[in-house]
Amino acid sequence: MNKVKTAIAHFWKDRPNRFIVVFLGLFVLFYGFNELFIGLIAPGGAYSPFLDQHLNYIDFWREFYIGSTAKILTAMGYKVFTNNTRLIVEHHAGIRLIYTCLGYGVMSFFAAFVIAFPKAIKSKITFLILGLLGIQALNILRFILLSLYWKEYRLHFGRIDHHTIFNICIYIIIMISIYLWTNTSAKKNATDSAQKSV
Repeated sequence: MNKVKTAIAHFWKDRPNRFIVVFLGLFVLFYGFNELFIGLIAPGGAYSPFLDQHLNYIDFWREFYIGSTAKILTAMGYKVFTNNTRLIVEHHAGIRLIYTCLGYGVMSFFAAFVIAFPKAIKSKITFLILGLLGIQALNILRFILLSLYWKEYRLHFGRIDHHTIFNICIYIIIMISIYLWTNTSAKKNATDSAQKSV
């Protein structure tokens, strides 16, 4: 028993191990919570009328996306028609905003990484807020572009899906942002250490 405790303590002392465990745990928690909540507010199955009517942040989130996209498109001079799940631009295309369009998987990944990464709280909070706002803005930009220009293209190897394109683009942007964020602190710490030793 002592060997197991010692092995766990040794494993936990190692920063990369601790980061991986915390990151994966938080990702599963955030992503799983959203999936569970969607399961509870979607009719059928384990549907909860109370959650659906009083605590339904998913519908608010969807209304925020549709409303923001509609306001921007209207300001650009387009005639827009909306309901609680759809947005259509006259003489163009439109979108149907299903749960997977909300980006909660991307945001769960980003939030879990930032919280788990060993860095100062102020830096984490700033990067987390800016990153989540950036993801929202990019998602709204995606909805604008889809509403105006998207047509489903078939290539010889299958169908190009806008979710796949968006996920590839957003993960590239997130990886570059995380790389810059993590390396900025490493350079600052190296500079601070060098100045203290002088």
